[in-house]
Amino acid sequence: MKDQGMEGGGMEGGGMEGGGMEGGGMDGHRVKGGWDHYVDSRPYPDPAAPDGPATRFDPGASTGRLMLRRFLRHRLAVLGALFLALSYLSLPFVDFLVPYGANERDVEHLYAPPQGIHLFHEGRFIGPFVYPTTGQPDLKDYRWRYEADESRPMPLAFFCPGKPYRFLGLVEMQMRLVCPPPGATLHLLGTDRLGRDMLSRLAIGAQLSLTVGLLGIAVSFAIGVTLGGMAGYFGGWIDAGVQRLSEILKSLPELPLWLALSAAVPAQWSPVTVFLCISVILGLLDWPSLARAVRSRFLALREEDFVMAAELMGASPARIIRRHLLPNFASHLLASATLSIPAMILGETALSFLGLGLRPPATSWGVMLNDAQNLMAVETYPWVSLPMLPVILVVLSFNFFGDGLRDALDPYHGD
Repeated sequence: MKDQGMEGGGMEGGGMEGGGMEGGGMDGHRVKGGWDHYVDSRPYPDPAAPDGPATRFDPGASTGRLMLRRFLRHRLAVLGALFLALSYLSLPFVDFLVPYGANERDVEHLYAPPQGIHLFHEGRFIGPFVYPTTGQPDLKDYRWRYEADESRPMPLAFFCPGKPYRFLGLVEMQMRLVCPPPGATLHLLGTDRLGRDMLSRLAIGAQLSLTVGLLGIAVSFAIGVTLGGMAGYFGGWIDAGVQRLSEILKSLPELPLWLALSAAVPAQWSPVTVFLCISVILGLLDWPSLARAVRSRFLALREEDFVMAAELMGASPARIIRRHLLPNFASHLLASATLSIPAMILGETALSFLGLGLRPPATSWGVMLNDAQNLMAVETYPWVSLPMLPVILVVLSFNFFGDGLRDALDPYHGD
């Protein structure tokens, strides 16, 4: 019976040799007793090694390390994060980095085409320089035409005094990173219909266009988290009231509502006041979706044991929401905030493009795109539509960064 069980049990034919173990990259050897033992020749990955892959199955990997490794695997999210970090960190210094002011005009170079920076002149290296350009009106095609004098290289000046500006709105300064040489210009992206430098206006306009998203999302989150948390924790008539209010706002067409509220802003207000009003308007209309997400999560969390324990210990509802419920929902809130900022930026751009948002002399990407409404000008001078490019790059960067952040904040799922 013993011999029959060993031979008839199929261990030799079906268990080891017939199971395809040799084809799976294993090395086998016969030991005493008739059993085949197989050892994988490939080395076992060491999770503690600096270059070893950290996954949720690594017992020694911390949560922070798992989150970082998972985020770094999302290459588009990393590129988006680097682009956004560079953009926001440079905002306080844009006046120093650009050669012109936002409203500084050059009446001799209206609709001037983009210039190039050269290093070699007639085969000889002389450093960064530009060629002076002169413009003449073309009465046949009704456009400006510019010619560069390539016999006169004019070196650029660095760390030089320029038009005064206020650093951070507080300290008046004149120092700029680069200045055009006397008798020449430095319009790397061309000029608009008033002779204003496009590159300088794009950089300075980023201060308003990128900041409006942060202020708008702050207003939206303050309202959405407060009302959604109260609805989910208390329920009853509070929940019903918040739900009906959010349904009313969601049922209204968004763009006409934006237009109506923006048109109510007095035209004589200062650009800073208008900017704050636009940020508040965008935030007031964006909170219903977040409030519903917070409410649904709080409805599930309020039944947990740790919430009941906090209530029995006498914790107030505000403390329970702030110290116990919100931290369990922080990852979703952070990802939602990152994905909501592009909508705020697009909202400000659309309102300013239609002439109902920020108005001159304020400078933003939407205000600059307002000049692109003239299709004849866009066809003749295509560089006036360049403000579309940073809008597209920022929106894509926020979306990629939000996707990577959402995956990284849940490192124990889907690895």
